[in-house]
Amino acid sequence: MHPLDKCLLFHLLMYLGRSADGSEIINGELAPENSMLYMASLQDSNGHHLCGGFLIREDFVLTAAHCDPRITHVVLGTHDLKSVNDDNKISIKDKYKHESYKEVKTGNDIMLLKLSKKVSLNGRVQTIPLPTSGMNNQDACQVAGWGAIETGGRAVDDLRVVDVSIINLEVCTKEWGRLPANVICAGGYGTDKGFCRGDSGGPLVCNGKAVGVVSFDIGGNYPDVPNVYTDVSKYLTWINDTLKPYK
Repeated sequence: MHPLDKCLLFHLLMYLGRSADGSEIINGELAPENSMLYMASLQDSNGHHLCGGFLIREDFVLTAAHCDPRITHVVLGTHDLKSVNDDNKISIKDKYKHESYKEVKTGNDIMLLKLSKKVSLNGRVQTIPLPTSGMNNQDACQVAGWGAIETGGRAVDDLRVVDVSIINLEVCTKEWGRLPANVICAGGYGTDKGFCRGDSGGPLVCNGKAVGVVSFDIGGNYPDVPNVYTDVSKYLTWINDTLKPYK
């Protein structure tokens, strides 16, 4: 599809309220085996991968609110979804969707999953720290997931990762026309890399911290507009308040 046609299609989709949720890593590479040990695959009762997420405490996974339907458990401790066993699976006890979330295009696309038990942190499973404040200027960040690697393709079994750069929010807003509050833009603009459509709920990792949650994009193999993430730093109070009763 010609870039102009894709832009026109995008604005039509936005008008209709149907921006694309992230579900593919485009032009990435296999994640090294002992990296990103915080990554979680969110699955349904049949073991189908639906979304990504990331472990922030032994009993909590952070993800996107739009991932809520049908997920029943998370898989931790493996990059290869063909090698999942009962030891990797942890059921979800409770879901805490942000109270202001209505739909992706209006923002607050963030959710905490309370696991049924605490997981053991070891050489296969680790947590990832969250930012302590707002983003500084960052150039090199990463996003990862198990989504398809091309539009219309099937999900992959091996975790893939791609490098992306933060995009100025003014530039991002200009390209999109409008954006919800509390978002970060990275990748997908002026490049053929990003989550177009990246794995929903997965982390945007900069300097070893999970600064964003994959939320939405335009869709397509080579996006013309930036990829959009929920800005985790804007929800630290909500996250801490949700975790507090379980300490």
